[in-house]
Amino acid sequence: MAFGLSKRELAEWKERVASGEVALLTHFWYDPRFPEYKTVTKAGCSNKATLARWGEKYGLKAEWMHDREEFPHFDLLGDDQFRILQSEGLNSHINRFNLRPTFK
Repeated sequence: MAFGLSKRELAEWKERVASGEVALLTHFWYDPRFPEYKTVTKAGCSNKATLARWGEKYGLKAEWMHDREEFPHFDLLGDDQFRILQSEGLNSHINRFNLRPTFK
């Protein structure tokens, strides 16, 4: 279940993903399978090959991709989420959701 984002932000992410761009969207999130995580970043792109190449840069395996028809994506959690957002220059996501690394 997603929290902390507007319908406009979600619509913009979907438009960017549908256009073949790799787009990232961070939001508060609750999943009982992962109680230690309070946020997730969805890195999506309608072109699966492009998304797989993008993910490779960060050590993400193509088989980890969620193949959701129009919106294939990786779910980024924890230290990977922080590291990738920082590398992509998305400090606004880090600050907005008060993300901090647990690695040293």
